[in-house]
Amino acid sequence: MIEMLYYSWKPALEVFILWFLIYHIMLFFEGTRAIQVLRGIIILLLAFFIFQKFDFIVLDWLFSKLFAFSILAILVIFHPEIRQGLARLGQRHLFETPLREEELDLVLREVCKATTELSRTKSGALIVLAKEVPLSEFIETGVPLDAKVTSELIQTVFAPNTLLHDGGLIIQNGRIIAAGCLFPLTQKHDLDRMFGTRHRAALGISEITDAIVIVVSEERQDISVVYHGKLYRDLGEDELLVKMKELIKKKHEHE
Repeated sequence: MIEMLYYSWKPALEVFILWFLIYHIMLFFEGTRAIQVLRGIIILLLAFFIFQKFDFIVLDWLFSKLFAFSILAILVIFHPEIRQGLARLGQRHLFETPLREEELDLVLREVCKATTELSRTKSGALIVLAKEVPLSEFIETGVPLDAKVTSELIQTVFAPNTLLHDGGLIIQNGRIIAAGCLFPLTQKHDLDRMFGTRHRAALGISEITDAIVIVVSEERQDISVVYHGKLYRDLGEDELLVKMKELIKKKHEHE
């Protein structure tokens, strides 16, 4: 009887183990440039199994040789990502508890309060709210903080002449994770010349992640939100709060 139960549950157990491994491999590379390559490899693997299933001899041989070289190429090209992933592996959790609605609302209100005050005092700022896509590689370019989100702390980070005010501040899972972070600049050539490095960095990070980015301009004192490469300008405190809540509800999809 026990043996029969074992064999009846064995396929389900194997599927669960396979899902568990694939899930953690994806988490391992999430937030790095290697994730795109990993997705490509998964597609190639599916194609490889199809070729074997239908007995395509030439394609089967070609893909077998290709995978042998691919493993070596991945180890050489992506060794920094693999090393960083191993360092973070023990810090991962299988299931993360999402923020409660009241906690999220408090975080967003503190951000709105801070940006409004920074705008009033002509202090520039670049604040990134992470959504589904982890920002691991960008967090590592800054100074780790892991602090509660408060208006006072955000204003202190972006106070003129401080060491961190030129970089970006990242908020993830309801915490200020790091400050002074560096982001890639957008490659758009049709961007208005009135936009400086902060806006170009905001557009750059929004083009490759699903993060919500808030920019405060020193010169014009206006507050903007950037999401998936789209810029929403001249927002007041209430408008900023509404826009952030709206964007947070959006699913991870490139517009």
